[in-house]
Amino acid sequence: MEITPETLEWKEAYKLLVGSILPRPIAFVSTLAEDGTANAAPFSFFTAICASPMLVCFSPMRRGKDGAKKDTLVNIENTRQFVINIVSEGIASQMNDCAIEFSPEVDEINETGLTKEPSKKIKVPRIRESLVHLECELYQVLDFGDQPGAGSLVIGKVVHVHVADDLYNNGRIDSEKLKPLGRMAGNTFTDPLVRTFDMVRKTEAGK
Repeated sequence: MEITPETLEWKEAYKLLVGSILPRPIAFVSTLAEDGTANAAPFSFFTAICASPMLVCFSPMRRGKDGAKKDTLVNIENTRQFVINIVSEGIASQMNDCAIEFSPEVDEINETGLTKEPSKKIKVPRIRESLVHLECELYQVLDFGDQPGAGSLVIGKVVHVHVADDLYNNGRIDSEKLKPLGRMAGNTFTDPLVRTFDMVRKTEAGK
């Protein structure tokens, strides 16, 4: 099958992306509106960039109906702060409920039965039930169009990290205890630890 992206409607292109790039980690992003209302929404276009400075990024797409910015992006542009709450299986249902397009005045954290916890260095609350939190200050936003299917790349500088005590050992996070969720295509999620295996990276070609 040979496909030219320019010939596709954006929804078809989206299906190709999410069906090929997987499993994807989930950034459960909490923000604050200008009036102080908390917002929380999951994004599976999410990854790390570098360790020094510690930068992470996620990509909120424009709304499919009218190309408008999502509340998360609007809030980040206004406050320049956000928290990435890592999603474990214990909060899968609430995370999924936060994907509903609530109106801006709705506090998704309260609405879904989650709990707000003060952050250490920023004003945006983190979600208590998450086991790892990355407090971020906005580093840069890159916009790629303003039509349905377009999106933005939000780059955040991590200014503080919270890790549940029982996950952290000798500078490493125990992924088996974290039990992170990944996103597949459609409505499917996965536990990436169902099957794992190790491969030692070679230090020289052929050795």
